This record gives sequence, structure tokens and C-alpha cells, in this order.
Amino acid sequence: MHLGVDSFVSTVTDPATGHVIGPAERMEHLLEEITLADRVGLYSFGIGEHHRSEYFDSAPAVILAAAAARTERIRLGSAVTVLSAADPVRVFQQFATLDIISKGRIDLVVGRGSFTEAFPLFGLDLADYDSLFTEKLELLLRIRDAAEVTWSGRHRPALVRQSVYPRPVQDPLPIWVGVGGTPESFARAGLLGLPLMVAIIGGEPRQFAPLVDLYRRAGAEAGHSPDKLQVGLHVFGFVADSTQEAADTIYPGWEEMFTKVSRERGFPRPTRQQFDATSGPNGAFFMGDPQTVADKIHRVSEQLGGVNRLSLQMTNPRLAHDDLLRGIELLGNEVAPLVATA
Repeated sequence: MHLGVDSFVSTVTDPATGHVIGPAERMEHLLEEITLADRVGLYSFGIGEHHRSEYFDSAPAVILAAAAARTERIRLGSAVTVLSAADPVRVFQQFATLDIISKGRIDLVVGRGSFTEAFPLFGLDLADYDSLFTEKLELLLRIRDAAEVTWSGRHRPALVRQSVYPRPVQDPLPIWVGVGGTPESFARAGLLGLPLMVAIIGGEPRQFAPLVDLYRRAGAEAGHSPDKLQVGLHVFGFVADSTQEAADTIYPGWEEMFTKVSRERGFPRPTRQQFDATSGPNGAFFMGDPQTVADKIHRVSEQLGGVNRLSLQMTNPRLAHDDLLRGIELLGNEVAPLVATA
């Protein structure tokens, strides 16, 4: 199993000083984090896409280009690109260019996004949430398969023998489908034979086993070989020298982040009891010392019938930069070897 890190490039308030990290400093910190992940041998680093005041990741391709120029081995990708609100032609061009810059180290993970700000921002109707993604994914795959494209749909002007360049180093460019908890999304990815990236942000990971099984069955029935039907997990997580240290370090930012989301969505305010349950042995949060995190990764992989890739999303608005660097170092130097040798 390959391990990596995902980041939403959140705004950060230094927990020790109360200093709010500005955009330029935060971006420099991010590039340092990616460079360290490359140095300690992690497999991948993904950048999310949001159009909200608390995140600096509205243009992930630009960030990934800077990261590609500073790294040598680590795979770089989106986590996720909100394809529903984007033009598939431009998405392909951007990531094909990134693939050239990185010499073939790019993964494109596309999804519909868990926030809705992109839809009004780009003049789209939220009522078309699913049809936008379905149609644009079809076009993106068509562009990946051939440089010259003829295509028509509801949500974008038709293409008639139009050529799309540049072409990526990797042929084909890896395109993953990011999903939440909708059975239709799992089945669609399987029918298309595309690798699956499952975002687990709540509940218990083992609850996703029937959906992952649905994905594999749909893929097999469509005639896709098992090696094409890869499963990745995007999970919240943090690694520290001890489990207590991990909890004490990450909880203040977790409370701030989920209090804001809960208020927006009409959910009850999160509690410390919820945090402890979420970060416990059966919860969605992969948090603790290296052995605890490695054990949980193995357990969840077995519950889901095997996982090819797992990325820890360590974004936190109250996490000191040095603590995040330490978490990345532990993930690469200690957790990854434990996962690889078990």
C-alpha cells in the first residue's frame, strides 16, 4: 500500500503565538511540507480545491507546478479537482502540462466536491450537480483517449474535430474518481474501470465495505481486470510521537474546523467525546503514534478487501508548521515502513 499526504492549504493561526499566517508564508510552508514528503519517501501529495476564505487552494494546478519543480520522486495530484465546475478541456491541458513538468508524476483525481461555492461562482445551477459531473467526466475521458475530439453535450459547447494539446508524458494520464458515500458514484467508477478515491470524513471506515464491493462488482461485470480497479482512501489523520500528543496537538483545530462546518450545515456543535470516538480504533480519523496509525491502516485495508493507496489529510487551522513537518516525517520514516513490512 502506498502512503501520502493531502492538503487543503487552510489558513493557520499559530497555536503558541496567536499569529495568523499570511498567504505568502502559508504557501512557502506548504512547499516545504511537500519537499519534506518527497525527501522521506512518501508516495504522493495531493492538493484540494476550495473557493472559501479559509483555504488557499482555489488554483491547485498552480501550486502543483511549483511543487513539481521542487521535487524529484513523489507523485503529485489533485484532492480533488471539482470537475463539475470546470471545463474538461482546460483541466486536461493543465494536468497534461503538469505531467510534462513533473516528468510523469501526476494523478488527476476528479469529483463533485463536498462544498457548493464553486457552482454559483462559475454560473452553474446546483440542480445540475450530478449531470454536470457525468457529462464532464465523459468528455475528459474522451480527451484522454485521443488528441482529436468530436463531442456534444448539454453543459458545454460542442467540439467538432478539435485537437487538445499538450499530451501528457503518461499514456494514459491517471484519472481517479473521488467519491463520498453515494452508491451510484461507486458503481459508475467501476463501470468505467477507473481507480477509486474514497473520502472518509466521518462514521466508521468499515461501513464503506459494501460500497467498495459494489465498485469492484460493477467493474468486473463491465469486463475490467482487477488490477485496474484500484482503491484509495482520503482520510483525516495526524501522526505524533505519542497518541496523547497527537490528540492534544490536533484537537483545537479540529474543533474550530468542524464547529464552523456544523454551524453552516445545521449540525450540532462537535464535542471532545465525538473527537475521541472519531479518532479511536474504529473511527474515521487516523490519529496517533506511528504504530497505532499503521495498525489502523492495516485493519481498515482488511475490512475493505484491500486498499492500494491511503492519503492523510492533515489540514488544521491550529496546527503549527513544525508539528506538521514532524507528522510528515513520522509518516514517511516510521509509518510507511511498518505498513510495507507487515
